[in-house]
Formats: sequence, C-alpha cells, structure tokens
Amino acid sequence: MVKADQNLKEQIFNTEEVVQTNKVNTKSSERDTFTFIDLFAGIGGFHLAMHSIGGKCVFASEWDNYARISYEANYKSIAPSLFEQDKEGNYPYFSGDITKVNPIVIPNFDICCGGFPCQPFSVAGLRKGFEDTRGTLFFNIANIVREKINKGFPPKVLFLENVRGLKTHDKGNTLKVILATLEELGYNYSYEVLNAKYFGVPQNRERLFIIAWHKELINIEYFSFPYGIDPEGKTIYEKKRLKQNVILTKVSDIFEPQSEERDKFTISDKMWIGHQRRKEKNRLNGKGFGFSKFTANSVYTNTISARYWKDGSEILIDQSDRGLNPRRLTPVEAGRLQGYRIIGNGWENPKSAYNQNYDDSNPEFKIVVPKKEAYHQFGNSVAVPVIKRISQEIKKQLLSLC
Repeated sequence: MVKADQNLKEQIFNTEEVVQTNKVNTKSSERDTFTFIDLFAGIGGFHLAMHSIGGKCVFASEWDNYARISYEANYKSIAPSLFEQDKEGNYPYFSGDITKVNPIVIPNFDICCGGFPCQPFSVAGLRKGFEDTRGTLFFNIANIVREKINKGFPPKVLFLENVRGLKTHDKGNTLKVILATLEELGYNYSYEVLNAKYFGVPQNRERLFIIAWHKELINIEYFSFPYGIDPEGKTIYEKKRLKQNVILTKVSDIFEPQSEERDKFTISDKMWIGHQRRKEKNRLNGKGFGFSKFTANSVYTNTISARYWKDGSEILIDQSDRGLNPRRLTPVEAGRLQGYRIIGNGWENPKSAYNQNYDDSNPEFKIVVPKKEAYHQFGNSVAVPVIKRISQEIKKQLLSLC
C-alpha cells in the first residue's frame, strides 16, 4: 500500500476561487437525483447510463479529439454546462488530459465513473500493466477521490470498468494494488466479470467491473451484480439462470436493411483470400487466430475491437446466400452492437427498433465522425445495456442507503 500511495501525485492548488466555482456547478435540478463525473469518457456510454437514472454529469475527461467531437455532439443538449468555455477558449469541465487536471477544480460529485484505458491490461496489447505509463492512470482516479475526501466531500460510489484480463494480470498483483488502494481510501468493494451477450446485445463481450462504496456513507457488506436480463426485462442475479432464462438475441437484430449502401461493406476478393490464407496458416501452426464469420441467425458475434476498421476480421457477416464475399458491419451496426440507439438507414427487421435497447425511450446516438473513427470509438466503448443495468442497481442498492 505504501508503493500505491507514493504513486498518487501530490499537487498544490490555489483553492479559494475554485471552491466557489464547485459550489455553483454541483447544484442539480429537481429531476437530478445525484451527480457524477465521467473519466476516460470515450463516447459516453457511462453518461448515457447515468443520465437514464437521473444523474447529472458535472465533469468529464477524454483525450481523443474525435471522441470529444462525438461526446459533445451527443450530450451537449442534456449537459450544456460541461461544454462551457472560459475566456481562453478552454473547457474547464470537459478535460482533454486528466493527468494535467488539479483535482480541486473538479466539482464535488456522488459517483465517479471510469473505464480507465484498457490496453495496458488487455490480452490484445502488450500486457505491461502498471509498467506502462498509462497503467498509472488509475492513480489519477484515486488522487481525485482522495482530494475530495480530504476536502470533506467523499464520493459515495466508484464505478470502474476494465478488460477481463485485469483479474490475472501480473499474476493478480495489478488488481490487488487497485483493490488495496480502494481500501486505503475507505471503500468497500465488489467486482465481477459480466458478459454483454446476457444483456440483450448479440455480442460475446466480457468485461471486469468494480463497484466501490464509501464505508462511512453506505453501510452494506456487498453489492449484488446483475448477471443478465430475462425475456421480460427483469434483472437476473444468479449465474445459473443465464442458460435457460436469458433474453434472446440474434445478430440480425442490429442489421440495417440490405441496400447498395450496405453492399459497399463487402470485403474485396484480395482481402477475403488473405483472411483465409492467414487462418489456414495459423491452423497449421496450432494457433486459433483468424477471421470469424457469422450469419444473421447467429446468437452473438465475437468482441468488437478498436482495430475493427482495419479489416473486420473478428466479425464478418456471411453473404454466401447472395454469392458475395463476407461483409463488415456498417458503422451503424457496430454502434448497435454496443447497445447504442442509432437510426441509420433503419432496420432489416423492423421489430428490432422496438426492443429495450433501441426503442425511443433511449436517446438517439448520432455518428458525427468518419467511418474509421466511428469503428474505433465503438470498439473502445462499453456495452451500454450492461452499464445501464449496473447503474440501476447502484441506485437501488447503494444510493438509496445514503
């Protein structure tokens, strides 16, 4: 724990003016039941979920310029104060680099949401973890929390997300440091790996979630994670119920209608031959890597990744019935795979537009960036239905006690 504490950056602040600003910006309207911050925000999956249960976002951070464009385009109407600029044209409450933000300038908040960067802990990356400079970004989260505690405004709940590999990274030591840091800050916690395919989206996507709550504010021993959703939309709290009582999905749930526009996502003969050659080479070398092909009736796809824009190899849609090579998902379909309600060119199956993830009770998400960036953003995003269901449980199990 000494090592973890030493990594927390010490900062000296001119506090008087900032504290007054915080007091102004933490006021919520009557419809807002709590405040939250959205760190490493991406395109706002956490924002969507928290807003859906009455939360008001008082601060967000995201360094990627294209993601910032998407974030502002989709949330400025519901959180206009986030995007106010100072006299120098800076965004005080929409930070570009969280490592350069003094925690004292961040308004007080109830919940800290953070899907801290996953590459240092991902099996698809270099598996450096804390040796990678980005691995220390968790300690920016911890430093913000510690500063708020020291000022007498401890956050009630921390809602953190990372890749499944965090559990085993460095023989489990990485997770141990994170959990020990939470304990030192005065938080109890529960953590669990959840799969998006049990929450109404046709994607096999496992992620680790950590829910932590301040011991002095919330007197509870553990947090009961939702493991999925049943056909009636009710939460499943027992893993054993997932096999026989989970909401049904199929890949065509996300499809736009067949059209000349969609046909443009059919991969070329050269790319298709290359995919097949690489897969056969890997098979002969005893490796399992290669393209994956799915049909409209497949129950779910593989995990979509940030590299999907390159060749679409992890999720190719079979078109052999039309005598065509497989195709990539369209950007609209990639977004729907993560649970975003994107209208696009409509739906191949009109009924899909009325399910719980895509009906008009969900705000429309607008794609405002080039195709490459859209794929990259959706590959990096959280699966919104999972975040929403956890958020509902946070409000019910934790916030209701304080």
